Amino acid sequence: MFDIEASLDSRLLALPRNRPTVVFPEALEPRTFEAACHLSRFIRPVFLASEAELRALAARDLKHLSEDRVAYTLAESAFVVPAERPDLVESFAAACLAWCQEHERPMCIEEARALVSEPGRFGIWAVKLGHADMVVGGASHEAKAFFRPMVELLAQRSVCCEAGVFVLPDEHPEEVYPHNIVVFGDVGVNATMSPRTLAEVAVGTCAVARDLIPEDVLPEIRCAMVSYSNRGSDEGPSPQLVREAADLVPAILAERVKHAQRYASIRIRGEVKVSVALSRRSAGLYHAEDLPWEGGVNVIVCPNLDMGNLLYSLYGTRFPGARKFPVMFGLWFQGVDLPMDCTPEDIRLAVKASVMRLHHYGEWQRTPKDTFFRRHRVLVLNPGSTSTKTSLFEGDEERFTEEIQHPAEALKAFEGQPITGQFGFRKDAVLAFLAEKGFQLEDLDAVAGRGGLLRPIPHGTWNVGPAMLADLRAGQRGEHASNLGALIAAELVAGTGKPAYIVDPVVVDEAAPKVKISGLKELPRRIISHALNQIATARRYAEEHETFYERINVIVSHMGGGITVGAHCRGRYIDVNNGLDGEGPFSPQRTGSLPPGQLIELCFSGKYTQAELKLLNKGRGGLLNLLGTADLREVERRVAAGDPEASLVYDGMVYQIAKGITALAPAFEGEPTDAILLTGGMARSAKLVDELRRLTAALGCPVVVYPGENEMAALAKGALRVLSGREIAQDYPPQG
Repeated sequence: MFDIEASLDSRLLALPRNRPTVVFPEALEPRTFEAACHLSRFIRPVFLASEAELRALAARDLKHLSEDRVAYTLAESAFVVPAERPDLVESFAAACLAWCQEHERPMCIEEARALVSEPGRFGIWAVKLGHADMVVGGASHEAKAFFRPMVELLAQRSVCCEAGVFVLPDEHPEEVYPHNIVVFGDVGVNATMSPRTLAEVAVGTCAVARDLIPEDVLPEIRCAMVSYSNRGSDEGPSPQLVREAADLVPAILAERVKHAQRYASIRIRGEVKVSVALSRRSAGLYHAEDLPWEGGVNVIVCPNLDMGNLLYSLYGTRFPGARKFPVMFGLWFQGVDLPMDCTPEDIRLAVKASVMRLHHYGEWQRTPKDTFFRRHRVLVLNPGSTSTKTSLFEGDEERFTEEIQHPAEALKAFEGQPITGQFGFRKDAVLAFLAEKGFQLEDLDAVAGRGGLLRPIPHGTWNVGPAMLADLRAGQRGEHASNLGALIAAELVAGTGKPAYIVDPVVVDEAAPKVKISGLKELPRRIISHALNQIATARRYAEEHETFYERINVIVSHMGGGITVGAHCRGRYIDVNNGLDGEGPFSPQRTGSLPPGQLIELCFSGKYTQAELKLLNKGRGGLLNLLGTADLREVERRVAAGDPEASLVYDGMVYQIAKGITALAPAFEGEPTDAILLTGGMARSAKLVDELRRLTAALGCPVVVYPGENEMAALAKGALRVLSGREIAQDYPPQG
């Protein structure tokens, strides 16, 4: 059976991570809340109930759900009791009153307030007025209390329909519906039937099928418009009406194809008898011209509401293992109507399908208003040696980004000075960037800068304060461009009352004393690593599994110009190689750990100066030293061409990375590892990833890949966790 939920999940996770806001009026319906507990990766839930009520519901009726899943869902959600939001009730009531006057339906303001205070109507109006993107109901609301007002208020087209999507189990004969996938389009949603309406319903239902079923599963969407009788539209579309509708289909479908080429795979046939559409065995009794296509159809446009409901109930009852869910067409994906006998799985699929279609059309960018989830504005700064990456985030969405380049001539004026001498120059460049984008410092809620070389600190978001600035200006722990991040951030917010933060700097150190012991008293291990991307990658894995960083055990391998492999145990970064000093696997530009005795001999051989050795260790070592290139793609091309030297070096590097990963198993004190996470630029190599999967298989956990470095988003998210109250910013220096 085609796994439609896995298909939807993979495609949704591949989309931009901006999530629509979805209102659940039936929050205290156990099926609804259970479904929502599996949706937080894809949506921002708004429950029309208090958090305390939902916690009590979960404890009473949903004991089979894991505590992690419930806790994560509640942490990602907003809770609204309509009676406690008089501001919204008044706004919705005024809009309701205006709508009633426009449609000549007399109503007083008191009646309007009472109407919009009901959760179903409250949710519908929240969507209509831009406070949310979608409303989900019907599991416990009668049609007149939810479905009808939803269609009436949210319809964006003159024609609407509700499609019932079924993926039938393998025991159903596949020759009836290819891949056992069938979509029923219900014309009964529309009060009157005309050829135009029927044609729109047929095309719209096929569009639903095409949006949800990948073309590699169903290369064509084949639709049969069923005619009902010769007695007219009182019982359903007559053959004549269906023929007229079929004549209109090509023009309507052509408009769809203009919007997206995928709709060119839709095929629609009119005036098909019910027995032909539903059964290949019965189809054999008809002449060839009566058959839609060899191999059956996947979309059936039902002649009336009764048949649509009958088929949905019939297949749902006959095949309880079927995957089934409704999808509305004509509301711009703003409403999900649930059958009263739906299961939590049905609700999950219905919401995911609507979110998929919302993203598919490419017109949705974000919730119009940030009423329930405030989009804090965070300026993010990541200084490098010759540039300052600068981004402006509104919530999770990166609005603008630019890598501000600093010409060599401009930087020449700072030669011989500490790196901190550049902060005024770079601050002015950032201000110019903001002005160019039309923003002022007053528009920001916070500034997050890349943390520099400070004292060892735990992970998290840190307030930029006098002690931190003093340490960075002194530069006692090293000169690095990242030291400028906090300095610029502090200067930008000075006098505004807005906070400045750093997030997970390279000096994050949560390792136990035993981890730092070496065999030489004068040389204890130092913990310096790609902490920002390491921890952000672990957090991302946790989010995708609807849990918290504090509840997972993962090994993260950051593979870029340098390689660090870290152990993350239940929210603590407990071990990692010192990638800055060259410890660990060799990488494109770093030597990695070297044989100590041979290294000592080399140091005193007179072959290299101290400066030259330092450059070989970090900058001129690794692949660059061994093969003359730091480009992994070039190395892999040589390997593919049969170069034995490149093959040997490549295999050696992969082996060392795998050894670094598996060597961290003892860090978890016997606890199982949930996953190995591969990140950094080298994680884009399918060959490297496959080899690491093979070599680390003995750990018995999955390998998950997050290519590239997501430092800007990681900095923004650290600030956002504090601004939204999910984390408390720490003060530097750490106590104890």
